[in-house]
Amino acid sequence: MSARYFNVLARCSLLLTLALLPLAPAFAAEELTVSAAASLSNAFGDIAKAFEAKHPGDKVILNFAASDVLLKQIEQGAPADVFASADEITMDRAASGERIDVATRTDFAGNTLVLIVPNSTTQPLQNLSALQAESIKHIAIGNPASVPAGRYAQAALTEQNLWQLLQAKLVLAQNVRQALDYVARSEADAGFVYATDAATQSEKVHVVLTVPTTTAISYPVAMVSASSHAALAREFIATLKSAEAQAILKRYGFGLPH
Repeated sequence: MSARYFNVLARCSLLLTLALLPLAPAFAAEELTVSAAASLSNAFGDIAKAFEAKHPGDKVILNFAASDVLLKQIEQGAPADVFASADEITMDRAASGERIDVATRTDFAGNTLVLIVPNSTTQPLQNLSALQAESIKHIAIGNPASVPAGRYAQAALTEQNLWQLLQAKLVLAQNVRQALDYVARSEADAGFVYATDAATQSEKVHVVLTVPTTTAISYPVAMVSASSHAALAREFIATLKSAEAQAILKRYGFGLPH
């Protein structure tokens, strides 16, 4: 056989090999880690799905916990691209510690603190002072040391000179959803949660009081300084202010940021 024949055969073999190679993707898929306050669980689940639908191949990983716990995770080097807190205090600490890009910080939702009781409860609680009743043995509240909802509740009780009086009854929860669960399981006679949390278990608990707070309840969000997906993180933050995301938040009971 001639050398020309072998050259043609070699070229055909090369073309066949290249044809069988998998096509390289047009873009590299990204995984965006969003660390968000526990009270955002349901709403952010839906928002993440809508975001993924508009970003084929990209994945949103949701990490929920008390706001202070999330910040501590970030401080200790846990992967996170977006941080959404349930209060401004925690985000202020993140900013002072240079854990977030302050230029991306924005408020995207508001909420209301409420007092809930199990649906089986017949005793009315017309004000916070009624929590002193002998029939109220346990009151669920997020630990003020790490849970924004607990700090809001502590401030409300302190304003009415009830904080010290109720100490023996308080059951400290690791986050607001745990406080909700205590009441839903009737392990606590009453509890402080956000209105949005109460709505998720309306078949087990009901709201008896809307609790006025000295500070408006707002949810700030920002990109984590150490994010390795900065562009996508900024897109997610922008999405939270979109009409679609705001409609989802409203459906779960969140209000506009204060």
